[in-house]
Amino acid sequence: MSETTEINRYSKVFTQDQTQPGAQAMLYGIGLTDADFNKAQVGIASMGYDGNTCNMHLNDLAKIVKEGVWKNDMVGLTFNTIGVSDGMSNGTPGMRYSLVSRDVIADSIETICGGQYYDAVIALPGCDKNMPGSIMAMGRLNRPAIMVYGGSIHSGNYKGKSLNIVSAFEALGEKLAGKLSEEDYQGIIRHTCPGAGACGGMYTANTMASAIEALGMSLPYSSSYPALSEHKKQECLDAGRAIRVLLEQNILPSQIMTERAFHNAIVTVTVLGGSTNAVLHLIAMAKSVGITLTLEYFQQISNSTPVLADLKPSGEYLMEDVHEIGGVPAILKYLLKEGLIYGDCLTVTGKTLAENVADAIDLDFTQQRVILPVSRPLKATGHLQMLYGNLAEKGSVAKISGKEGERFEGPARVFDGEQSLIAGIQSGRVHQGDVVVIRQVGPKGAPGMPEMLKPTSAIIGAGLGKSVALITDGRFSGGTHGFVVGHITPEAWDGGNIALVHDNDIITIDAVNNILQLNITDEQLAVRRAAWTQLPPPVKGGVLYKYHKQVSDASEGCVTDAYTD
Repeated sequence: MSETTEINRYSKVFTQDQTQPGAQAMLYGIGLTDADFNKAQVGIASMGYDGNTCNMHLNDLAKIVKEGVWKNDMVGLTFNTIGVSDGMSNGTPGMRYSLVSRDVIADSIETICGGQYYDAVIALPGCDKNMPGSIMAMGRLNRPAIMVYGGSIHSGNYKGKSLNIVSAFEALGEKLAGKLSEEDYQGIIRHTCPGAGACGGMYTANTMASAIEALGMSLPYSSSYPALSEHKKQECLDAGRAIRVLLEQNILPSQIMTERAFHNAIVTVTVLGGSTNAVLHLIAMAKSVGITLTLEYFQQISNSTPVLADLKPSGEYLMEDVHEIGGVPAILKYLLKEGLIYGDCLTVTGKTLAENVADAIDLDFTQQRVILPVSRPLKATGHLQMLYGNLAEKGSVAKISGKEGERFEGPARVFDGEQSLIAGIQSGRVHQGDVVVIRQVGPKGAPGMPEMLKPTSAIIGAGLGKSVALITDGRFSGGTHGFVVGHITPEAWDGGNIALVHDNDIITIDAVNNILQLNITDEQLAVRRAAWTQLPPPVKGGVLYKYHKQVSDASEGCVTDAYTD
């Protein structure tokens, strides 16, 4: 049997089985030749669509990937799946579909690759949920696979000030507070996004791309090559040869996505000061290959891992600056030298992580300030803290950069949904020292667990960022900063104690002892519990209703395919 046939494991059911005349006829119909029937078929999943800067260039990149696949004597077949723009949907009812899109992406890639019997898959994601969705599908299929990140956007500029997507949301808060003219507000909005690529800070897209590169599921430098660079185009071309190596050696996602590899991914997220969403997504990605990650495990890594990257939203720099200092491989090389990650993990190059980064640039701490050395970190321990208490009996996730302090106590200011908070800021209902509570925005309660970027940005823009804390059963954008706690579980719709909070209750947030506590007596809590009734389902049909019925809680990754006996 030839090498070409050896790597044609799944599609040969269609191309070589004489009892499948329909498949053969239709493959002739798309232009395949007899010789092509002996080649591996590679599904190329593009999340490209015109309506989002993060994704607008992906179909063009997919063409380059397809060229690379065919050049390496395989059949490249492109298909599309969906995306939802977080930047556009944030602050609107559309944001309920964002996290839902992650599972729709996973389902659709699994469906077409399973149904069409593709031998391998290369995915091209752009916006936040595209990446974990792609990896979840790869884990379920467990066929050779590579993720090619679409890359990040170039920074915008207005009146000499560097801009990124969060600038637009914070400008709204400044405008609401009377600190920004309409002219300058419009100027910022118009100049924030100068072209294609995902949001440029260490927000969720770049967080997940970096984590997935550290995990071993994308080629070196994939997460830090800019979207419109020649480097990104070459990566797309190189993916064809790389997927052939995986097919020849039968290297599967389950062999790459091991417990040690997930350790590397979590350490990388922590070092880079990445998004709280990484907790949710990494748990879901691990489940796809039968690995259980717990909030306690994230906390263990956070306790022993410093924050070294001075990246937005809390810091100064963008992903384009990471590219300039040697990209993510330079950072991984340094982490390996410091003993923070494992170098023996297999990757999609067919080589180990240590082999991949051996020739990367050595970080020069005298010449660059993007990444600091372990000897003088931005924060000695991780920024992602898992808090528990009577407000989060199954846990919650806080993002504590250190700039906002580590403890906050104040009276609750309760809002059912983010729109009521925006009205509360405008009316002066939110004051310095308050703990803002946004509830009924969890996985089931919204449904879809929308991000609270508009509320947090409005708080910061209104000048309350350093004097107000915010807790929610929803999520946060990777662009969120300030004293915030999300992913509160159980959520309000399920009867979590966040549903029982009243205005002016005193709430304690302690990121040293990892406590999130409603300071009322057990007797008071029991009285409120007895009076509580569950709200009706927030939707009655469609994909949001299916999600509402199927989704697991945030501590379990919000997956929709969880097996129960």
